[in-house]
Amino acid sequence: MHSKDPYAALSAGGPTRDEKTRLAVTERRPGGGDPTLRTPILRAGLAAVAGLLTLVIPASWTPASASSVHTSGGSAVTSSNTPYLPEPTGPHPVGTTSLRLEDTSRPDPWVPAAGSRELMVSLWYPAKSRNGRRAPYVTPRESELILKGKGVTGVPPDVLSRTRTHAFRGAEPAGRGHTLPLVVLSPGFTDPRSSLTALAEELASRGYVVAGIDHTYETFATTFPGGRLTTCAACELEGVDDFGEKAVKNRAVDVSFVIDQLTGPHAGWTGAPLIDASRIAMAGTSLGGASAAETMLKDSRVRAGINMDGLMFAPIPASGVARPFLFLGQPLHSPGGEDTTWDRDWAHLTGWKRWLVVAGAVHPSFSDYDLLAQQIGVDLGSELRGSRSVDITRRYVRAFLDLHLRGRPQPLLDRPSARYPEVRFCSPERKTCT
Repeated sequence: MHSKDPYAALSAGGPTRDEKTRLAVTERRPGGGDPTLRTPILRAGLAAVAGLLTLVIPASWTPASASSVHTSGGSAVTSSNTPYLPEPTGPHPVGTTSLRLEDTSRPDPWVPAAGSRELMVSLWYPAKSRNGRRAPYVTPRESELILKGKGVTGVPPDVLSRTRTHAFRGAEPAGRGHTLPLVVLSPGFTDPRSSLTALAEELASRGYVVAGIDHTYETFATTFPGGRLTTCAACELEGVDDFGEKAVKNRAVDVSFVIDQLTGPHAGWTGAPLIDASRIAMAGTSLGGASAAETMLKDSRVRAGINMDGLMFAPIPASGVARPFLFLGQPLHSPGGEDTTWDRDWAHLTGWKRWLVVAGAVHPSFSDYDLLAQQIGVDLGSELRGSRSVDITRRYVRAFLDLHLRGRPQPLLDRPSARYPEVRFCSPERKTCT
């Protein structure tokens, strides 16, 4: 079955005030028509000098032969039903736990009848030991709903729940008080927080506390304590103006609330006293990446931000963002390319900034899903074989955070690297990437 990934389509085009665009939503019923899983294929017109350009990224989840073999640097990577994430490279064992947080100050923006805004948050952190059980990636039911939402057939519905991770549930946090930087991760539209596990485990192994957020009713599946499960109510919207901008602004509020809960006087996690509240950054993929600048505009505690392959739904105002910011994406985000929103907002990033594109990448390459799709025999069209997508994402995100939260020089961010020839540095003034 060949289908389009809704979160990729959302990131491929979206409403912007200055371009006077409108978001059009059509429905499909993945896997035969369960009405609770209706998923929008989001298309948006971007006004251009030559006329109206419609952008839809075809990041399809297309099942391939279960026996297909890809090569990466001479090593064979064979599709299987036991997917795994690469081990983190840092010196620390990684612990993890999940929190249910409730913001009683506001109703849920997508389902007001649900009452207060509830969020599920995963924390990854340096641990004192590797004792305990490894954390599950997702539940079997979540795996089924994610695959169904993305239109994947021909693989076991629970296959994502078998993914091997490296963090230990409930492990005792390690570190001295108020010394660990905090990184907040926001996933793509319809994706759960688990989709950024490989990056989160890497950062935690390097001494960061990482908070991954499920933005409730924006995911195909979020499970709360007791087994209650929510699906993508936001996917039900039809013909909505400024949907992307609304979602970005809502995520900024979610992120600030999570920071409050982890750094405030009544923090909901026993390891919270380890966090250095003066060193906080945010990174995200797709809609989550697009939300990073908006969050920085609204919350001065966020010192640095990373947008991984997200179209900028909410334009950065002329007053600008003066804190460090990184664009990291696939080639369609190159200067003068199909996505014009990075060009539009580049001049309004007035602090340290870089614009990097990764040759051969597709939209899911900046999450776990490029790697996992190859392992379960699904073709996304990526040219980054094996763990290459994870390796690149981890390395450049870590370099950015080490520079701006720890003050450690990072030559990797100053010029192209022979070790990562896929990564190209873009110059919007010249409209080139080298």
